[in-house]
Amino acid sequence: MSTQPVPDPLLIACALGIEHLALRMGDRGGADGPVTVLRTGMGPRAAERSVTRILADPVFAGAAVLATGFCAGLAPGMHPGDLVVAEETRDPRGAVPCVGTELLVKELARTLPGRTVHTGPLTGSDHVVRGHERADLLATGAIAVDMESAATLLSAVRGGVRPVAAVRVVVDAPEHELVRIGTVRGGISAFRVLRSVLPAFFEWHRNVLLPRR
Repeated sequence: MSTQPVPDPLLIACALGIEHLALRMGDRGGADGPVTVLRTGMGPRAAERSVTRILADPVFAGAAVLATGFCAGLAPGMHPGDLVVAEETRDPRGAVPCVGTELLVKELARTLPGRTVHTGPLTGSDHVVRGHERADLLATGAIAVDMESAATLLSAVRGGVRPVAAVRVVVDAPEHELVRIGTVRGGISAFRVLRSVLPAFFEWHRNVLLPRR
């Protein structure tokens, strides 16, 4: 009697405890295959170490990788709680194209009706970006910045051929700059949005799974 092959896993990577908590509180139903939510720690080096380490396990050989969490919006008119779906992630080491961007936009719009979704390049930084740095990064064509997505996806594709994506929730923007990330704990919209994104991630995973070799 034949058995159906087990789908490749989905690895969802975030950096902060508050992000990990939001994802753990989300609806885990509807996943097509095993799902692991990895807290990498803050910054590109921590993300690279954590993702490289977990993908070295043969269990994750074909895993799809999705980087998520909070980000800083760069464009005027962005607001906390807006979503950013990366067309590519980039840092000084290079750019990584994302897979299934249009699908993610459609599923996020369906999952979170009325929530603004932005698409474009997501750039990486090794520190929290403030003030004039936002304008400098916006001039490169990037629409948002965070510290881990670029390192996460670069580590993922270095570890093997796999679908990768990055979805971030704007937690501060040029007209809404936060003093510190800890103010997210007050229950602002960014936390609630991140808590609600998993169904869209699972649908993306279901549609981009690579055929098992």
